[in-house]
Amino acid sequence: MKTAKYNIPLVIFAGGKSSRMGQDKALLPFGGYDTLAQFQQERLSTLFKKVYISAKENKFDFEATVIKDRYKESSPLVGIASIFETLKVDKVFILSVDAPFVNKETIDTLIHSNNRFDAVIAKSKSGAQPLCGVYKRSILPTAQEHLKNKNHRLNNLLKKVETQFIPFKDDTLFLNLNHPHEYEKALESLEN
Repeated sequence: MKTAKYNIPLVIFAGGKSSRMGQDKALLPFGGYDTLAQFQQERLSTLFKKVYISAKENKFDFEATVIKDRYKESSPLVGIASIFETLKVDKVFILSVDAPFVNKETIDTLIHSNNRFDAVIAKSKSGAQPLCGVYKRSILPTAQEHLKNKNHRLNNLLKKVETQFIPFKDDTLFLNLNHPHEYEKALESLEN
């Protein structure tokens, strides 16, 4: 039996500078795909009816629906504001391209949590995971205000709006591939 897909759109954040990796991590090969971005899109298309990629430009060599940043600065805050200025939706699920181990159960828990919050964000032992959660359109005015004031930290935005943090025990779900050694470790764990 085919599982029902989530009605809210998913946006994969793939617009970062990848300075710690030394090259664009969204374009690194992963999981049998030419790029990590394609791996994430294919994997998550089985869960969501609509999948978008947030980036400065369409740098992908596979078919992707890209939401381009509407501001010259680079930050996840720019991505969030651009999403709600582009899409006519009430809420989206956001996941970073470099978090390939966030699973269906985690996504399910976040999507089906209390609906009254502006944002529902995963939290693990290593802290809040602002690029793994549900964001509502209601955060847009605050996000735009933060952009105007050049206050790009997502945690500052989450403090200003009604945010629910959902705790998860397994820190490995949120392994971010920021450095070459983390990327190598992730590749090894795929082989095991």
